[in-house]
Amino acid sequence: MCGIVGYTARKDVENRILNTLELLEYRGYDSAGLAIYNEKFQQVVVRKCAGRVSDLREKCQEVPVAGTCGIGHTRWATHGGVCDENAHPHRCGRVTLVHNGIIENYEEIRDHFGLGGELISETDTEVIAALIDKFYDGRPRATISRAIKYIKGTFALVIMFDDKPGVIYAVRNVSPIVAAYTGDGTMLASDVAALGGQADKYMVVPEYHIVELHQNAILVYDEKDQKVKPEFLEIDWDTTRDGKGRYPFYMEKEIMEQPEVIKNALCSRIVDGHISLETDGIPDPLLTDCSRIVITACGTARHVGLASKALMQNILRMHVDVEYASEFMYSNPVIDEKTLVIVISQSGETIDTLEALKYARRQGARSIGVINVKGSSIARESDYVMYTAAGPEIAVASTKAYTTQLAVMYALIGRMAVLRGNFDESQEKSFIEGLLGISAGVQNVLDRRTDIHRIARDLLEAKDAFMIGRGLDYTILLEGALKLKEISYIHTEAYASGELKHGTIALITENTPVIAVVTQHDIKEKELSNIREVQSRGAQLTLFVSEDMELSDQEKYSHVFRLPAMDDRLSIFPVSAALQLLAYYVSMDRGLDVDKPRNLAKVVTVE
Repeated sequence: MCGIVGYTARKDVENRILNTLELLEYRGYDSAGLAIYNEKFQQVVVRKCAGRVSDLREKCQEVPVAGTCGIGHTRWATHGGVCDENAHPHRCGRVTLVHNGIIENYEEIRDHFGLGGELISETDTEVIAALIDKFYDGRPRATISRAIKYIKGTFALVIMFDDKPGVIYAVRNVSPIVAAYTGDGTMLASDVAALGGQADKYMVVPEYHIVELHQNAILVYDEKDQKVKPEFLEIDWDTTRDGKGRYPFYMEKEIMEQPEVIKNALCSRIVDGHISLETDGIPDPLLTDCSRIVITACGTARHVGLASKALMQNILRMHVDVEYASEFMYSNPVIDEKTLVIVISQSGETIDTLEALKYARRQGARSIGVINVKGSSIARESDYVMYTAAGPEIAVASTKAYTTQLAVMYALIGRMAVLRGNFDESQEKSFIEGLLGISAGVQNVLDRRTDIHRIARDLLEAKDAFMIGRGLDYTILLEGALKLKEISYIHTEAYASGELKHGTIALITENTPVIAVVTQHDIKEKELSNIREVQSRGAQLTLFVSEDMELSDQEKYSHVFRLPAMDDRLSIFPVSAALQLLAYYVSMDRGLDVDKPRNLAKVVTVE
């Protein structure tokens, strides 16, 4: 949660901070603020307010803040309500500070050092600003090192000292910070997406190392205050983003990018007519020697895991578990050296998933991370990494990250099937042909998005909606239900349709919206039978069905959307695009902020 930026440069940084905060707003948008060292008055000036970055921009336009060194923050509230006082930056004495993370013992620190009388907010962050100011003796690095010894929790701290104009200091534990050289100075931010085309290389600040940003240098010091050489990584995907282009929201733009990014995710993994993980560096024995697979993730990424489990059990005939990352280490999972743990995260910074990975590795498991962001915490912690090549995803509701994660997992499963003898040469060839057809199948749905828009209009007044399906259809409906509820605020639940008569059908009343998906040919009749059960209770039924399936009673449905005929195992991709569009249009037509749904942030870095 929370977005952080810092600049020290030769030109004024106010507008650059504001622009970068807008790029980071998907990390939190309860409040925003900036602090800039004003050379004329030789002091740090703070501007902050509850609301969006646009509100902060208006405040700065009323009274501009000139200066070449400053920090900014966009907040997702954890400690304290949403108000001007709780917005970052926080200033205590000679110290101005922004923070991402959770300080678990802030009350203990406040009381032990008698800091309560200095505080004006309810935040844990201001306590740390006061602590650093209390310790400050003119030596920033020594003071920071002393202060963080008292902190329990996760943090990314970015600090300015009144008597060190032009210099920004940062330190972190778990919560990410990246730094880079720009055309006229240096900058840091919460993630690489915030670099916004200003750099072609970046470094990830190592944990508990202190970084100093000067106008012409990035200096890194280890825990013994020894200078170390920073390691820079290439930025190999476009961070400029070109705004939303011709689309009203990032979410629609990202939905429409899926055919291309799915191709990107697969192109390096299909070589000379075979599935290859050579570019990922994954050795064959890792995939053949494991006796069990555990997939752990949160939210949308966990839904990728559930779909992958269905495919793995069907093709590989292996025991596969999918675990909530937030519950993983608290449930005493059975993990050993024969377990392959796969962790899935778009950002690579999801704190629950990171902690689950660390736990699994302590138990002796080998690990693969399926990640979008190079240099992220999970990428560094995993034994091996498969990057999804999705590029920046700005909308809070995940779309292209989901489908590229699926594509990567399908490639992994295909390779395992070859190595473990589940696929012969002809089966591998057929599977690859299917993979290569995914993008066209998704594009087929996107080209008919106006039909889905018409379906969406029947949901605008709904308070509740249900989704039903079996097998892989059920796994994609879990994701579809999440999309609809998180951006349209319609209470939506997905159910395995065979479970309806075990209680859920009691909720079906006249005109209740029900969305059904039927793409699995071997259970088609069972799915249609379950659909008739809800139709007989008066439900308003929308059906997404493969175009090669015959329907004898099509007139009984409120809507029927025909999906491109594909291998049943791959139909999840076009269904995903259809359900993403459905949620998108419902939210947009309701007049909601599609990209920034209430109470949610894109990157979850607190447990």
